[in-house]
Amino acid sequence: MNIKPAHNVAIIAYNNISLFHLSIPCSIFGEDLDRTDARPYNVEVCTEHVGLVDTLSGLPITINKDLSIIADADTVIVPAWCDPDTVVPAALLNAINNAHARGARIVGLCLGAFVLAEAGILEGKTASTHWVWADEFAKKYPNVNFDNDVLYINVDNVFTSAGSAAAIDCCLHILRLDHGADIANRVARRMVVAPHRSGRQVQYIEKPLPRNIDSNRLEPAISWAINNVTQPLNIDLLANKASMSRRNFSRLFKKTMGLTFTQWLLEQRLAIAQQQLETTSHTIDRVATDSGFSSSVSFRQHFLATFSISPTAYRKQFKSSESK
Repeated sequence: MNIKPAHNVAIIAYNNISLFHLSIPCSIFGEDLDRTDARPYNVEVCTEHVGLVDTLSGLPITINKDLSIIADADTVIVPAWCDPDTVVPAALLNAINNAHARGARIVGLCLGAFVLAEAGILEGKTASTHWVWADEFAKKYPNVNFDNDVLYINVDNVFTSAGSAAAIDCCLHILRLDHGADIANRVARRMVVAPHRSGRQVQYIEKPLPRNIDSNRLEPAISWAINNVTQPLNIDLLANKASMSRRNFSRLFKKTMGLTFTQWLLEQRLAIAQQQLETTSHTIDRVATDSGFSSSVSFRQHFLATFSISPTAYRKQFKSSESK
C-alpha cells in the first residue's frame, strides 16, 4: 500500500474542552490505519500551559506539549472552542497565524472556526460552524463569507466544519485527500460511521417531514438506484419506482438526504470511480463507463471539479501497491 511519509498533526487543547470533540481528530489521525500499515501521521496534543487541563466532563487531562510544537506541524487542528465569548489567548492566535503563513493546513472543527476567524485567517474566505451559532458568527466576523448550508468546507488549505458529526466528516475528508478513498473508508468502517458525506450537504433539515409523508417510501427507490448506479438513471425513473410524482419525489429526496438527487448520484458515481482508480488498471474510458458516466470527458470534468485533481493524477497519487 502506498502510504505517504509521516505527517505532523498538532491538535490544540484548552481549558473546558470537550473530550468528545478532542477525541475525533485523535481517533482519525492518531491510530494505525490497520495492523499492516505504517502510521501515516505523527499526532501530538498541545496546550498553552502544560499540565492539567480541565474538560467539560469534569475529568482533567494531562497535556505535556506546549504550543511550540505547532511550529513543526503540517496540520494544525482546533477542536470545538469552549464558548464563542471566551477570549482566545494571544499566544494561540500567534501560533496559528505563523503556521498559516508558512503554509500549514489549518482546521477549525465546529466552534473552532471562531478561533480561526479571531486569528484573521478566514478574512475573505467562506467558512462554516455549528448552525446554532451561525448568526453570532456572521455578526461577529462580517468579513468572513459564512455558509450555513455545508457540513465542512476547504478554502486555501483552511478547513472549517459544522457540529460534532460534521467534524468526523471533515477529518475523514482530509484523510481521503491525503491517502485516498480506500483508507478513509476503512477508518470509517472502524468507527462505524458513513464513509463519505459531501461537504455540500445541509447541516440539518430546516422543516421536519410532515407526519403524513413516510420517508421510507424513498428506501426501495434509493436501494434500487444504488444497485444500478452505473446504469442510465434520472429522477423520473426513481420517482416512478417510489410511486410518486417527480415534484414530490424531488422535494422529499432533498429533505431526507440533504442534497438533490443529481448531486447524490454524482457522488455515488465518483466514489465508484475513486475505488476503480485506486484498485484497478482499467483505462480512464473504462473507469468512466463502469462508474456510470456518459463519457470520459464528462467524467474528467466532474472529477476535476470535485477533487481538484485529474483522474490520471489521482491514480498516480493513490493507487495501491497491490494493483500496480
